[in-house]
Order: sequence, then C-alpha cells, then structure tokens
Amino acid sequence: MADIIQLLPEYLANQIAAGEVVQRPASAVKELLENAVDAGATQVQLIVKEAGKQLVQVVDNGSGMSPTDARMSLERHATSKIRTTDDLFRIRTLGFRGEALASIAAVAQVEIRTKQRDQDTGSLLLVEGSQISSQQPVACPDGTSISVKNLFFNVPARRNFLKSNAVEMRHILDEFQHVALANPQISFSLFQNDLEVFNLPAGKLSQRIVSLLGNGYKEQLAQVEEVTPFLTVKGFIGKPESAKKSRGDQFFFVNNRFIRSAYLNHAVLAAYEGLLPKDTHPFYVLFLELDPKAIDINVHPTKTEIKFEDEKTVYAIVRSAVKQSLGLHNMAPSLDFDGNVNFAAIQPLRLSGNEKNPFADDFQPDALASAAAQAAGSNSPSREKPGRSDAYERQLPPRPTEQAKRELENFYKSLSQISVPDVEHEATAVGVPVPSAANLVAPLPTPPESPAEPAAELPGPNAGALIAASFATPSAPEQPSAAPSATPELPLRESSTGPGNKVLQLHQQYLLVPVKSGVMLIDQVAARERILFEQYAQSLEREVSASQTLLFPRTITFTPQDFAILREVEEPLRALGFRFTDFGKNTIAVEGIPADVPARDEKELLEGLIEQFRNTAGPIKLDRREQMARVLARRVATTAAGARLSELEMTTLVDKLFACQVPNYTPDGRRTIVLLELGQVQALFNR
Repeated sequence: MADIIQLLPEYLANQIAAGEVVQRPASAVKELLENAVDAGATQVQLIVKEAGKQLVQVVDNGSGMSPTDARMSLERHATSKIRTTDDLFRIRTLGFRGEALASIAAVAQVEIRTKQRDQDTGSLLLVEGSQISSQQPVACPDGTSISVKNLFFNVPARRNFLKSNAVEMRHILDEFQHVALANPQISFSLFQNDLEVFNLPAGKLSQRIVSLLGNGYKEQLAQVEEVTPFLTVKGFIGKPESAKKSRGDQFFFVNNRFIRSAYLNHAVLAAYEGLLPKDTHPFYVLFLELDPKAIDINVHPTKTEIKFEDEKTVYAIVRSAVKQSLGLHNMAPSLDFDGNVNFAAIQPLRLSGNEKNPFADDFQPDALASAAAQAAGSNSPSREKPGRSDAYERQLPPRPTEQAKRELENFYKSLSQISVPDVEHEATAVGVPVPSAANLVAPLPTPPESPAEPAAELPGPNAGALIAASFATPSAPEQPSAAPSATPELPLRESSTGPGNKVLQLHQQYLLVPVKSGVMLIDQVAARERILFEQYAQSLEREVSASQTLLFPRTITFTPQDFAILREVEEPLRALGFRFTDFGKNTIAVEGIPADVPARDEKELLEGLIEQFRNTAGPIKLDRREQMARVLARRVATTAAGARLSELEMTTLVDKLFACQVPNYTPDGRRTIVLLELGQVQALFNR
C-alpha cells in the first residue's frame, strides 16, 4: 500500500496558520499595532480603507529593522523576544510568537518600509501570498510602515465570510481602543477612508479615557490604586450613576496586555453590590501588574485569555481595590469605627424638681416644651461623662405614658383596617358600598374559632364582589374576616373577556383566565413581547411605521463602538419608527421614536437596544431586521414588568395575544401560556 502522509506545501501551511491568527481585518490591526508598541514608537498612525478590506496601514517612528531583520520577520516563528524556555516565563512584550507578519503575508499583499535611526537608507519589501517579490533600498523616515492590501485575496472563501463594513470597522475600533488605552504615553491617530476618526496626544490615562470615550467621563472617574507584594491594581472606575445599559466600556489589562475575564469582572461587580441600578454595567479601566511567572498568557492565539496561578487571591485584591475606591470617593456607605457610637450609654431625662413631671397622668403634651426649657435652665447637679452634658441628656425623649401607648395602639389598629390600594374603585365597580370613615377605624370583630377555611375557588360571575368585599371592612359581625396586614396589596385584579369569563392579575406578573378545561396562566411580559414582535415584524415588512415626534430633539453621544453598531442597525431602526440625524462626532439628534414605545429616556432605550443587539448573536443566523424586531420587543416589554393593569388593559392584552400567529411562545422560544387542566388542579387536593 502506498504511503499517504505528506508534508504540506509551505504556502498552504502558512494559510492554515493564518486562519488562527488573522480572522478579519481587525486581527491584522491588532498585530501591527502591538509590533509598533514593542518597537518603542512614540507616534503610531493607523490608516484603514473599506473597513480594512482594501487597506490596513500602520506607520510608527519606532526602532525600525535592518534589511536582514525585515526579511526574517516574514518567516514563521521568527522573533527577537524569545531565546530560551525560561524566556517564556518572563514575557512582558506583546507580540512574541513570531507568527504575525508571516500569517498576514500568507493571505494578503504586504508592503514593508523600514529604516533604523542610525542608517541613511531603509528597505522596501513587497510580499504577496508569502512570496517576496522584491527587496530594495529606499529613502523613508525612521521607523516602520506596513501596508496590508486586499486581505484574503487568495482565499476567496474567507473573504466572503467577512461582515459588512460597519461590523468590521467596529472590530477595528475595539482593537485600536485596547492598544491606545494601554499606552497613554504614545500618541495615536486613526484615519478611515481619509477621514480622521481619532487624534490622541500622549498624556495621562485619565486624559486618554476622556479622549477615547467622550467628555461624559470627565466627572465620573474615580481612581483605583492598590499595591501589594503579590499584585498591583491601578486605573479608574466609574461612579455608580454613570453605569450604562451596555457593557462595552470595561477593560482589564494584565502587564499592559488587554484580556477578557468573566472571573475578574465578577470581582468588580461584587464591589459595586447594592450600588448599581438593575441591568446596568459599571465602567472601569484596570491595570494589573504581577510577576509574569504567576500567569500563563500562551493559552489562546490572540492572547486575550490568560490563566492565573492564584485566581482567588487576584479576585480578592481586585474586589478590595474597587471597593476601597468607592468608599474613598463617598460612593459606598462606610462605618465609622473611630467613634464608639454603638456603645454610647443613654442617660434618662433629669428633672430639677421645679417643673411639672412629664410622666404624671395630668401632664399635657403641649407642656413638654416648657418643661424641657425650665429643665435646661436649672443648675441641678448631675454626673457628667466625658464629651457629654446634661443638656444632651435633657434632649432625649421621655418615656411614653400608658395613655399614649393606648392611643398609639388604637391608631395602628385603625390603620390595619384600611385597604389602601384602590378600595373605593374596586368596591364601587361591583356595587359594594364603600364603608364610612367611622367603620374604617372601628376595631375588627374577633373571628370565631373554626377549622381552616377551604381553598378559594376560581372566580365566577360574582368574583369581583368577593374580591372587593375581602378588602373592605365588614360592617356587621356576621361577616367576620381576618385583619389584613399593615400594608395590604391586591394580589388579584379582575377583568371580563366575555360572558362568564374573568381575567385576574396575580402579583402584577401573571394573568389567570378560566377556561372550560381548567385555568390558563399568561406571563404578561412574555405575552407583550410576542405581541410587539409581530407588530414590529409587520412594520419592517411594510417599511413604514408610526412615529411619535419628540417635543425637543434629544442629542445622544455614543462611544465609537456603540456608534458603529448604531450604523449597522440604522435601517431597521428607521423602519421601526426611530427618527434621528447626525449631530457631530459619534452623536445623533433623536427626533422621534416608535409610537407604542413609552417616551422616556431615549439614550437609555438606544443603549439598551445596542447592548441587546450585541449579545443576541447566537448559533442561529438571523436576518438583521428580525433580530432588531426581537431586541426592541424584548426591550419595550420588560419596561412594563410589574405594572398593575386595568380591566381594559388585561382584556386587550389577552385578545391581542390570541390574535398573534404564534401566541404560545416568545420569539426566542419561552412560553407565554401555561394551561392547568381541571384534573391537574384536582390532583393537587387529592394527594
């Protein structure tokens, strides 16, 4: 039998290796920017055209390369940073594998111009598909300029898998942002299609954050600094009120290398516990410095995932550093351990004997002020304690009299008989007379001793009267009922969907609809999501949707990444009813929103849409319009969670749900309806 194992041709092996390192134009941007930083550059310029598909060029003023080094840099596993095995455990540079230029040159047309500072001329290399077609001397400035043209020109299948220009540009902005944040001492600039996107001068980290992410962060930064023998944590976090619906502005750097770590992110969120609004994410840029021997950065081709030798210690130090910063900037509650406030002795009120005794039965409440004034002017002897005087002790309230206790007890009893939520409306709606004020404050009759009451039946034709009566004070002893809690609430609300059918709301979350075979439970948020999704889908098909115009246009500034996402979904947003125009760099002026969307904070709404759109991507490839319809339906539906619905609203919700094409499930497959058959209900009582 003939041998079948052969060595791959060098060009094919390079293309396979390139698939791990160069996945899209942003991959080339990352590798070239990191090489420029490693070369000691103080100025770096990034130029892209057609979102990097046509051109990615990085120009730096670093150390440059000799003609021999320039040629060797295109060989696989050629690097200046690794000599021995021990070097793997002392890595502090960014690019060290020696795969970047070789992988890029395997799938693109590459032009390299480089010159060392002590040389008169530089070198020009032209490479195409791993083949060096030309190398010659050239006049050029100090440093290196690498142009990557027509990425994946020789791998058409890979090029066809690239996304739209807006998507690819968003990934490029991410990589540019990571390198620029990690190196504020270097000036960076970015040009897209000959238009300047960023011009970042060298400066402090706080200045770089504001330049990259916007002026909105000027007043929201809190410094973090924690130095330990094992780990140093430095950087900035955002105040709780600056938390956003999107989670894009969160950055970890370990030894100046950007990483992604859900574990460390949890440590930061643990420090913010109790300070953030629901479903919001804090901003942070945190730099961790520790011995390279304590981490393994060689676990992922892009080096964005690393392993810590002692994860628990890193977690604890990061959490402590963030929590300490929140406390120092008065953003978290703190305890005063210097003052012994918890163990201060409380002294009773002392009287001089000249004033009326406030504890006497004939003492009038309005005489308390005069008694205290007379007591303050007396010179009665008293034992003084350090830092405390009789004047302080006399300010303490007196012990209540027995009469005051009885009046207070009666007052609370009267409160316990008042049903606050919609008593009058619920009672009058079904013809039950509203009790008078005298009846409301009268003590409840003691219920007779009897066995436990049977379980309440499903509401029938007179359910509304029963519900209203259960929350009204009975006017006769022959209708005893247990006293409700001090803060009663209506767990059920009633609505009629037809002759003999009733809809009840349970804890502002579910609707109960009796049917012939049993009872139907409807999740009101999930039902609303299904209804809205089908409405939005129809609007997108018609490409026409009703829009409510805002009284005053609202300007919203986004981060470059979020603005790129906004550009991706601009078409479906407009089809859904959003109206906005450009209003400067990464800024829009919102003029209108969809007609059925509550007019609230438009910035929060769009940020939430962007965040959900970013995280909705799953294994199933969805049309962008359908994805936007899902995202907006989920966003609008959740804003009404926990709402108390009126009878008409409950009826309309049920009717609209059953008018949907797929009423039983939300767009992502969650159930909207659960049917409990009568046999299942009976089985609950026959165990």
